[in-house]
Amino acid sequence: MPLSEQEQRLLDEMERHLMRNEADVVTAPEGGRSLSYRNIVYGTILVLLGLAGLIVGVAVQLIVVGVIGFVVMLGGVVLAVTPMRGGSAGPSVKPRTSASQPRAAGPSFMDRMNDRWDRRQGER
Repeated sequence: MPLSEQEQRLLDEMERHLMRNEADVVTAPEGGRSLSYRNIVYGTILVLLGLAGLIVGVAVQLIVVGVIGFVVMLGGVVLAVTPMRGGSAGPSVKPRTSASQPRAAGPSFMDRMNDRWDRRQGER
């Protein structure tokens, strides 16, 4: 069952609105500072190690080991979410706006969805 003209217009309007507001969703951290993927990986590893230490501390009933595990977990989270100090250590995330970077010429998302829908309807 094909979409009515009103439904098609509504979907096109929604697509234009999403493309226009894409920069609102993808934004760079303030002050030109971006998150480091290396710090995220190291922080995740520290969180996992700290969680393991916490579990071992509870299992063995050694509060000191559990507290150390918790502190290591907390340090991993802080490391993972702390932005880089300098801007030269890695690539920075910049918002992509539709005005500054035109989309590649090709079918839009809605056109591809319509084609898939038509193919599925043809199979029945």
